Amino acid sequence: MDEDPREGLAVRIAGEVTLSDDPGATLRKWRTDFDVSQTTLAEELDVSSSVVSDYESGRRKSPGIALVSRLVNALLDIDERRGGTHIGQFARVLSAGFDSDVVLDLREYPATIALDDLWASVDATEVVRGDRDTVSGHTVIDSIAAIRRLSGDGFYRLYGQSTSRVLGFTNVSRGESPLVAMRVVDPTPSAVLLHGLSPDELWEHAPALANRDGFSLAVTEMPVDEMLAALRGHA
Repeated sequence: MDEDPREGLAVRIAGEVTLSDDPGATLRKWRTDFDVSQTTLAEELDVSSSVVSDYESGRRKSPGIALVSRLVNALLDIDERRGGTHIGQFARVLSAGFDSDVVLDLREYPATIALDDLWASVDATEVVRGDRDTVSGHTVIDSIAAIRRLSGDGFYRLYGQSTSRVLGFTNVSRGESPLVAMRVVDPTPSAVLLHGLSPDELWEHAPALANRDGFSLAVTEMPVDEMLAALRGHA
């Protein structure tokens, strides 16, 4: 696509910060997402770390457009020096034709990994054992946004390079909608991960639907940021 990934990500971050009711908290969220410490960001900006802390905590008035631009570009510069992981992720989502609010993460792994190892990394409880024991990637989506906005073909494109992957859903209440959606997707992924649920909270018909289609089904209550970080570790 024509949009430069770095520019597109910069616009998104700056827009979220400037439109937020709590700009400091939004700045902190993005800094944390980029795995950048306050000290590292402060050094990039040539200010003291207390300045960054003051903006994030709201002790200083909301940053103006010029400062937001500096903060955003500092995060992107740091990411580029580290290999461009976050810029690259944004580019992958855009190139697959998705809004980044729908797809939270989409990655391929350098080698297949055991599904049991992936479940362990995200503290997941497997409810149904599927037909396949390994995966080659993951896609994590916001279930409400995806179900409202994606067609059957859109769901298929969520698979990236392979259906041998974990398809994760956030924003789940009991799991009805993701499991029903899987009934219209052909082929199905190797595994489905429902975030924010315990086994007891899972929709009672979910295991039967997973069994019918042959995919592994698991749930996790790990905080979403920690879950995404753990999944990215496999890539």
